[in-house]
Amino acid sequence: MLKVILHADNPIMPFCEPARDMRIQNNPLWLHQRNVLAPYTTREMELKKDERLQPVREETVIYRDNLFFDKYYIDAFMAKAMKYKRPVRAAFRADDPAFKEHALPLSTSFTPAGSLYLADLWYYPNGPVAGVEPLVIDMEAREIGYYHVPTYMGDRSGDLVFQVPLRAMLAIDSWVHVFIADMVFSQFAHGARFEKMGEDLAFKLKIIGKAIYEGRQVLECSELVKVGKNCVIDPSVIIKGPTTIGDNVTINAGAVIDNCLIGNNVNISQDVQLMLSVVGDGAFLPFRAALFMTTIMDNSMVAQNTCLQMCVVGRNTFIGAGSTFTDYNLIPAPLRARDGNGTLGLSNRPVMGGCVGHNCRIGAGMIIYPARTIESDVVLAASNKRRVIDRDITFEDSDHHGLKLSHLHQTPYHLKSKEEAESW
Repeated sequence: MLKVILHADNPIMPFCEPARDMRIQNNPLWLHQRNVLAPYTTREMELKKDERLQPVREETVIYRDNLFFDKYYIDAFMAKAMKYKRPVRAAFRADDPAFKEHALPLSTSFTPAGSLYLADLWYYPNGPVAGVEPLVIDMEAREIGYYHVPTYMGDRSGDLVFQVPLRAMLAIDSWVHVFIADMVFSQFAHGARFEKMGEDLAFKLKIIGKAIYEGRQVLECSELVKVGKNCVIDPSVIIKGPTTIGDNVTINAGAVIDNCLIGNNVNISQDVQLMLSVVGDGAFLPFRAALFMTTIMDNSMVAQNTCLQMCVVGRNTFIGAGSTFTDYNLIPAPLRARDGNGTLGLSNRPVMGGCVGHNCRIGAGMIIYPARTIESDVVLAASNKRRVIDRDITFEDSDHHGLKLSHLHQTPYHLKSKEEAESW
């Protein structure tokens, strides 16, 4: 089968790069897409903006490279499409809970069509032709969340919940969608699938048998906790599944890890708390750092006594000690974030943290308000004038511009604009 990839070139802010280069589940999105579609395709072709596809007469799947989909969605889509043997386009019902709650807000990629929304994913049994039918794949959402929080923190009688799909697909048009893809549509979804598998008596007996054999609690047995090669894990560490740990990982005494994805060459120090989070390759978490529903991309560092909740942090970024990313508006005003067009829109989340781009340096003791963003290449030093971040920070706001040694700070994501400015 031929695979045709359409480019989505709009940069995702504050990362200043297109969606295909963003890390989802600790892989570039383009690589994740390739791996998921590998069982179905034998060759691929990329079409840049305004480039036309030459006529082909073979089975073809076409998609835009800002789409995140998991194997469960693709398996269902391809099975149904191949059975119909007609040209189809992926579609969602407007009332699909996971799509309505998490994929549609802030998105600019879906095309409305009556009671449906069309996604940029097509299947053609004999090559692209005019006219396609919508193919609706139910994401099989399950309501999962926190049902015993104060009423003012939730928007449904005190419930702070997510619509977690067993089959996931959404377009990455905003940094919030990176959060949704990594946390709700992946980490939460892993747990939801294990709960569903637990309804099968044979699977349940297998897990219990392995736990008894290993002398561990059920959630700590090797069926649910996968550990890579050459790892050093202190005996006092508590790890609950489903969790995957990469190769060459060091985890020191007192750490607690629950339903996380941890990459290769990661260093986790004493008393670190990780829950429902993704930690990228080469990351460093010094003592008492805490992550909840947070993505830390590769080679980044979150220093000691720093707390991040429902956040996304880019690559090669440093966040100083004692910093706090808040996630709840004290006055219950709707939380807004920027969509694919750069326009502020409702995020549809009552609680949400902030986002830091790539190659940032954030000083110690900073407080970042909910849903605020810090653009790639920014340096922020805590001072009497700026210790609380209550608005989005752009590259022009970076503190390094006023420093005598500013040339020592590399700005790879703004290098082109810097060169253009110097040429004037």
